[in-house]
Amino acid sequence: QVQLVESGGGLVQAGGSLRLSCAASGSIFNINVMGWCRQAPGKQRELVATITSGGSTYYEDSVKGRFTISRDNAKNTVYLQMNSLKPEDTAVFYCYANLGSTIFWGQGTQVTVSS
Repeated sequence: QVQLVESGGGLVQAGGSLRLSCAASGSIFNINVMGWCRQAPGKQRELVATITSGGSTYYEDSVKGRFTISRDNAKNTVYLQMNSLKPEDTAVFYCYANLGSTIFWGQGTQVTVSS
């Protein structure tokens, strides 16, 4: 089992920045991919960014150049630095960890961007 706890969400004006954190605990040694998804009201959950244990990253097109995912293996924590935020980034952001064929999810953290 893996437990994920997110933090760092909040309310920010358009153009502002937030940094989300996701702390992992439990059976974390075999985690390969960690990442962030988001779900806006009335929309499906979508993948935002991922990072492998080796540091390879992926970004969804709409966040490229604005968001940066990073991973501190010593702290078992993944971060999502979000800059130049837009109102359309408003969503609940969920951290996830892929362990074999199982995906574990955090509880989610709300990000609201005002115009």
